[in-house]
Parts: sequence; C-alpha cells; structure tokens
Amino acid sequence: MLSQADSTKPFTIAALLAAYREGRTTPAEVLAPFIALAGKPEAIAPADPTFISRATEAQLLEQLKRLEGQSPDTLPLFGIPFAVKDNIDVAGMSTTAACPAFAFTPERSATVVQRLVDAGAIVVGKTNLDQFATGLVGARSPYGAPSSTFSDKHVSGGSSSGSAVAVARGEVCFALGTDTAGSGRVPAGFNNLVGLKPTPGLAPTTGVLPACLTLDCVSIFALTATDAARVLAVMEGPEAGAPVFNTFTLQPPRWPSQQALRVGVPTAPEFFGDEAYAHAFEQAKAQWADLKDAEGRPWRVEFVPVDLTPFLAIARLLYEGPWVAERYAAIRPFIEQQADAMNPVVRGIVEQARKHDAAHAFDALYRMKTLAAQTAPVWQTIDLLLVPTAPTHPTHEAVAADPVGRNAQLGTYTNFVNLLGLAALSLPASLLPSGMPFGITLIAPGGRDAALADVGACWQRLLTALPLGHHLTNAIEADLQSPVKTPAAEPELLLAVVGAHLQGMPLHTQLTERRARLVQATTTSPHYTLHALPGTVPPKPGLARVAPDADPGHAIALEVYALPISSVGSFLALIPPPLGLGSVELADGSWVKGFICEPAGLQGADDISHVGGWRAYMADRLKNNQPKAA
Repeated sequence: MLSQADSTKPFTIAALLAAYREGRTTPAEVLAPFIALAGKPEAIAPADPTFISRATEAQLLEQLKRLEGQSPDTLPLFGIPFAVKDNIDVAGMSTTAACPAFAFTPERSATVVQRLVDAGAIVVGKTNLDQFATGLVGARSPYGAPSSTFSDKHVSGGSSSGSAVAVARGEVCFALGTDTAGSGRVPAGFNNLVGLKPTPGLAPTTGVLPACLTLDCVSIFALTATDAARVLAVMEGPEAGAPVFNTFTLQPPRWPSQQALRVGVPTAPEFFGDEAYAHAFEQAKAQWADLKDAEGRPWRVEFVPVDLTPFLAIARLLYEGPWVAERYAAIRPFIEQQADAMNPVVRGIVEQARKHDAAHAFDALYRMKTLAAQTAPVWQTIDLLLVPTAPTHPTHEAVAADPVGRNAQLGTYTNFVNLLGLAALSLPASLLPSGMPFGITLIAPGGRDAALADVGACWQRLLTALPLGHHLTNAIEADLQSPVKTPAAEPELLLAVVGAHLQGMPLHTQLTERRARLVQATTTSPHYTLHALPGTVPPKPGLARVAPDADPGHAIALEVYALPISSVGSFLALIPPPLGLGSVELADGSWVKGFICEPAGLQGADDISHVGGWRAYMADRLKNNQPKAA
C-alpha cells in the first residue's frame, strides 16, 4: 500500500503538475512505489480488494519511456498516475469485470484510456467492481468487498468500488469508473470524493464492457472538481464510426453569475430513516447562501421546490423494466454457457431479462418518454437539481442481510439520470459527527458538464476546511481554481457593451434573453471617446477610437459578456445604425468584439468622455434632473 504519511506528497493533478514544473519530483520518483508493488500478491485482491491487478514493472517503465522529451507544458496529464475500473480495457492488461471465468486480455485500450495515455497519464492498475458493473454497494465481487476508507464496517459503494478507494486513500490522482445507474457517484459520496458523470455520449465507450450500452458513461473520480474537469477535457469528444445513443447540445461553460442561480431541491427527500444524512443535507443547503463565482462575486442562489415523483418513476424502470435486458445482451454468450460462474445476486438480476419481450421493451420506452415529458417543465424553472448523492450509507452486514433492497435504496437519486440524458457531479459536503462522509450531487441538462464543473469548484472553495478524500491534507489553493482546460461547452463570442446594454439599462434583456454571461467589468484602453447620440430611443452612446496622431483619448467603462455563438445572429439583427459591431481594445491590451459607431453618427453628438462612461453620464443627468440625450 502507498503511504499517506508524507504530507508533502502531491495528491491532486494540479499539485503534481506544479511539483513537476518546479523540479520537486519526477515521474520516475512518483512511479517508484508502484514499481516496488508490481508482482507482489499483497498489493492486489484478495489481500487488497481495491486492485484486481496492477501494472507490471515492464508496463510502468514503458509508460515512463513515452514521457521522455515531454513536460507538463506539452502533455496536459504529464506523469499523472491513474487507475482503471476493470470493465474498461487497457491493452495488455486483463479485463475481468470481476468475473475470473470471463477474463480476457485486450490488444487495444478503450478509447478514453488511450486518450488519457496519449496526454501523458500513466495506468498503474485495474480496480475492483461489483461484478459486470451490476450494483451500487461494491460487495458483489469474488475479489473481495472494498470498504469505505472511513470505516471498515461500511460499504465502499459501487459498482466502481476500487476506483473510488484508490483515489480516496491518495494512491492515484484520479481513477476511471463507469456509471449506468450511479456507479460513478455513490462511491464518491461514500469516500469524500468528486464523482463526475458526464452527459451520456460526451465521452466514447468503445472498449468498455457494457452494462446498458445505451446508457453507460465513463465516470471520473478525483479529489477536486477542477481535476475531474481536466480529465474530462482530455477524454471527451466523438469517435468516428461509434454509435450514438444520446444526442445533446453543448451549453455555455458557466451560468451567468449576475443572475440568480435557480437550484431545485426535492420537496420530500427520502433518507430511509437516516437522521444524520437528513440533517447533513439541510446543512449543505444552508451553505449555498455563501456561494461565490470564480471571480469571488457573491452568487445569488434561489431554491426551487421540485416534486421528484416522475423522476423516481423513471428510476424504477431501470431495474424493474426491460432495460435489464441490456445487461443480459452484453454478456449473453457467457451467461448462457457459464452462469454458474457468476455472483448469485448479479446472476439473479441479469436473468430477469428473460421475463421481458420486445413488446415489454416498447411499452417501457413509451412509459419512459411519457414520464420524461413530465420532467421537462422542471428545467424551465431551475438551472440545476441538488440532491443527496445517496439517502443513507449501509454497513456490510446490512447489505448481506438484504442485498437487493439495500442496493435499491442507494439508487434513489441516481437511477433516473442517464435515462434522461442528464449530466451529474457528486461533491463532498461534510463529515458527520460519526466521522463518516456525506456528499451531494448536482444534476443538470445534458451538455451542461462544463458549467457543473465550474459550480463544483465554487462549492469546494466554501469547504477548504474539509479534507480531500480520506483525510488528505495538502490541498493547495491552485487545486480549486478554474482548470487550464475545461470540458467542452458551446462556443461563445466575447462582446463589450458600453451603453444601453449595460446591467440595469433598458436593453440589457437583449443579452440575458440570449444566455449571455458577464465576464468582467473593466474599461477600454485610454484611446477612446464616448458620445451621446442624438435622436436615439432609448438613449444610446457612440464609442469611437482616437486616431493615433490625435489628442489622447479616455478609458471608457464597459462590461464584457460571453454571448453564445448561436445567438450572435439574432443579436446583430437588433443593432440599429449608426451602431455596429467591431473590435474594441480593453485596458489590459486585449481585443474583443464590441459596439462601435460610424463616424457620420457622431456629427452633432456631445462628447461625454470626461465622465468615464455611460452609466455615470445617465446618473449625472438624473441627479441634475436634466433632459437625457434626445
């Protein structure tokens, strides 16, 4: 086992990359403990139920060799060790899906693994799971049942059990899991981790043994939301020739912080009698009042009660309906020939597929679409949904006494997400008086992955006193800052406004209606003049750049917005002459698109540059009760 005693060890991606850049360590030094464990039976199951297999010394040295001549400046995940759930292929390493009789050794890595390796990350081993990724408890494996890193008596959560434990105890910076019904979120909640479950289809699943092929996602366990975002930014993107089961539209990378963030909360959350979890959820809700955006500005949060009835009805379809037949289809030749080699609980679940026929499948599809239509209006009233990651945390003993019932409870807030094509992010929230972790999950429409990661980072800035993982203590402030590379989002145009489109001005709604978000309030470079244009309704100014050989100009106050590219056309259509869009130089020397005025429009216009901006001009006119610009 890798020791956590060294408090100077960089546990996060950001910290390790910083250590590499500063020369405080090297990939060879980071890999040395893994090389020392290679080939040692006590480092894998059953002695250590976290790992089913570890990379050999030769495999680790080969990966190190590929880093020669590279650096964090050329590879975004340079020298970052990670673990892979053992239903995801890694070339040359056995894929077991936690079933020894099923095992095979692939020649090619899964697409997401290859993308990570190409970005400089290093695979150190394959982790344990509920067999065939069927379960949320982490106890359905012949390789042993991992426990929560906080209690040997409590389950780790599953099915991505080993991946969560490896990150929580500081052995790897991140790990891959899979998530069909919550397998990438529940273990995160039970181990004080971030669990990022992408929009279905955002990252390819080629080379991943399916649970439900139409719903599966490759998930990410990390200590911080920004670390998870870094990894997703490498993994994501379509794969040529791969089937597409879920279509979605990329959304902007942030919710506008100048508007209220509408957070949906369950009207009657279910905790199955777990008072500690119920209290922790209320505490987590209260903390949202202190949320600040990435620039440190207070974020006005509005809670909106949400009736989860149709969501929970959809959740029940996942295991009670014919979607279980997808699990059967994924391993059909194996289960028909070697069913006795399977975990009896997993076998019982998968064999329920025999009860369903094609008519049942269509009936369930119709039912799901009907329920989905009932959930759609909810997203018109909220930006994201806040739920407990799990309603309770069972012990191994409780799961053994009721394996199916306890497992079903854990899917209360997770099972519906992929059926609806949503994105989700599980986040640490607190440690209970018992010392056990409690987590929350944020859920948003598909394509909102980047915005979820942004809010997740803002949330973690509130919780700097909360340890990372299992009492890992060396978090640095840089770990919680915006990632260098974020997940894909809708393209945006940076647009500077100087007049009637400013906050509080008559035309500001033309921006908010198009989902524009405030990026910064600043000024132009000191090379501009501002004029009150005559005859405009509502009153508008004209911005003009001073000629190089003319007298010095002024720095004019403005606001910069990020406007979705898809909305630029309709916005342009609203701009009347003599105004238009051109390029504007900001105070820091950068250039963005912005409102400029034709020279002819400035004839007869008062030069108001001396007041510094349109808002000051209008305030001065109001104060003096003088007529505004005509």
